[in-house]
Amino acid sequence: MRILHTSDWHIGRTFHGNSTMDALAEVLGALVEQVRDNAVDVVIVAGDVFDSSTPAGPAYTLLGDALVGLHDAGAKVIVTSGNHDSAERLGFQARLLRDGIHVVTDPRAVGTPVTIADSDGPVHFYGIPYLEPAIVRHYWPDVMLRTQAQTMAHAMGLVRAGMDAHEGRSVAIAHCFAAGVDATAGLEREVRQGGLDVVPLEVFDGPDYIALGHIHGRQQLSERVRYAGAPLHYSFGEQHKERGSWLIDLDESGLASAEWLALPVPRRLVTLTGTLDEILSAENVETHAGDWVCAIYTDALPQAEPMRRLKESFPHCAMVQHTPVGGAERAQHSYSERLKSAVTDTERIEAFLEHVRAGQGPSERESELIRDVLDERVAAEALV
Repeated sequence: MRILHTSDWHIGRTFHGNSTMDALAEVLGALVEQVRDNAVDVVIVAGDVFDSSTPAGPAYTLLGDALVGLHDAGAKVIVTSGNHDSAERLGFQARLLRDGIHVVTDPRAVGTPVTIADSDGPVHFYGIPYLEPAIVRHYWPDVMLRTQAQTMAHAMGLVRAGMDAHEGRSVAIAHCFAAGVDATAGLEREVRQGGLDVVPLEVFDGPDYIALGHIHGRQQLSERVRYAGAPLHYSFGEQHKERGSWLIDLDESGLASAEWLALPVPRRLVTLTGTLDEILSAENVETHAGDWVCAIYTDALPQAEPMRRLKESFPHCAMVQHTPVGGAERAQHSYSERLKSAVTDTERIEAFLEHVRAGQGPSERESELIRDVLDERVAAEALV
């Protein structure tokens, strides 16, 4: 069986205020061609199909077109929800789709496979939608589910129980932050409430292949455990990371091979650093006039209307920063810098407490209260 592993489409996301819909439609069209050219049997989309829990109408249209295109190219499609998606809205979409397109959003279905057979027998696909502990723990009241690690371990236990009940090869699909990944700073909305919520690699023992989503760059954590990353660049921090998908072959005994298939980049990303005059040099303009540009100018003083001047030469300049030489080093320990580098809400609260209490962070009891309040907020937002 030939499987294409993709994830993190983030339909509806903007790039510094610019729509990405046309670019994503182009890339997903290329993904359909990969399916057709490589005779793919099954396409896996491992979460974060939408960028928002309330996607606009065109996002549904693009998703429908992409899924139908993949199906018409000859593949079955299995989609799971991620932390950006609304499981309810994605699940509603599932009821409008044709046979052969499976959308897994119900936590209660974890451990129940989507089974697709080939000449070597059945392959059982175990979809695990994104599981927020504060929201799903009532499904399993007898299990301690405080962290992503605990929740994913429980889900994988259900998957292994399903494997015991269904003979054949198996593939698991999940959306989480696994140990050992190299994330893009400030990009992936955190699944964790601190370092303890990273999911250990051994949690994924069992299936022949683990298709993961959430990290936007290609990652191989083991021969069996991989991230495909996003098909489109959504941040300048990603500019050097390839876009593509994993082509996975299963033979009669399990995983046979994995090959990376690159996707086209509709518009390149580049970061230009130097004085404003250096950035606006004729050589840079000739080379990068058609690229998305992040300009970091190092002049000692702020320059007048830098974005206007940059856009005259780089029509797709999306970001400008003034970083005078030596300025970052002088400010690196400031409270504002701590907030900027904070990844989770927990870290932001800890930075604030240390700032207003002369370096004294939260006590153990205060940390527990912070976690409880954040869990309650996540649960409340899920009901909106």
